[in-house]
Amino acid sequence: MPGVARAPGKLVLSGAYSVLEGAPAIVAAVDRFATADAGRAADRVTDEVRAAIEAGVLERAPWFDASPLRCAAPTADDPTATRKLGLGSSAAILVASIAACIAEAPRDEGALRRLVLDRALAAHRRAQHGGSGVDVAASVHGGVVACRILGPASSGPLARTGDLQVQPHALPAAVVLRVFASRTEAKTSTMLAQVRDHARARAADYDRAMARAIAGAEAALAARDVASFVAALTCQALALAELGRAAGAPIVTPDVERLALVAAEEGAAFVPSGAGGGDIALYVGPAEPSAELVARALEEGLYRLEIAVGARGVHRMPIG
Repeated sequence: MPGVARAPGKLVLSGAYSVLEGAPAIVAAVDRFATADAGRAADRVTDEVRAAIEAGVLERAPWFDASPLRCAAPTADDPTATRKLGLGSSAAILVASIAACIAEAPRDEGALRRLVLDRALAAHRRAQHGGSGVDVAASVHGGVVACRILGPASSGPLARTGDLQVQPHALPAAVVLRVFASRTEAKTSTMLAQVRDHARARAADYDRAMARAIAGAEAALAARDVASFVAALTCQALALAELGRAAGAPIVTPDVERLALVAAEEGAAFVPSGAGGGDIALYVGPAEPSAELVARALEEGLYRLEIAVGARGVHRMPIG
């Protein structure tokens, strides 16, 4: 019978944008969850859940709570307002909703995740008119996964859809990963549209920057030590900063670029997570960030989020 399910949010560690051109992405599930309850009526419906209903994946929308994936953003009109943190809440809500609504859910979590993944990917791509689906994969599988799209490009740059290959991935031993949140919210769809327009208008410039980003994504996947992983992430950040400047899209924001210089002195990288433009930034290095870096981040308007990676993937909760 239908029940209650939880699905984790995500961090894109490597492969932003370039995953849509066939590069590998490394994505980690985080220990903040969306919860869906099929026994309660929905009080709101996301675009992705609506797409799942339209596609016949869901009969109706369940109630959900994704507050752990949001933060306070009070306004004069609404002092209780919140906003997304940039941790993949839309995908987590969709995945939890589908898992909660499966009538005869298998007890084996691996079997449950196989049932959920294809359904969630189809609904997510329908709602977003394409997209990589790597956030869905992280919410379904949990842990840290490497994803690569195997299908053909559907209609030009950054519009790739197809079969998504998902495999468990081990990060380099002893790597330290810390999460910083911006006080502003980024609009991924807007930046993707700006990058697509740039790719069509100046294909050679786009191809040059994207080739560097793809090389960095491949190097990150192959990295077996912290220094190599840091170098690969830095390579991608530099390529995406170039791409963003050319496209007029703030993929790597000025505050993140300034903090990257501080991190480099510590043998670390400071890079955007996912599409960038604000939301979430990552410190990745061989040791904890220095007090100076944390203080500089606060001056830039970025604050630490206590988040652990490698969280459990989608699962049903006991009732009663």
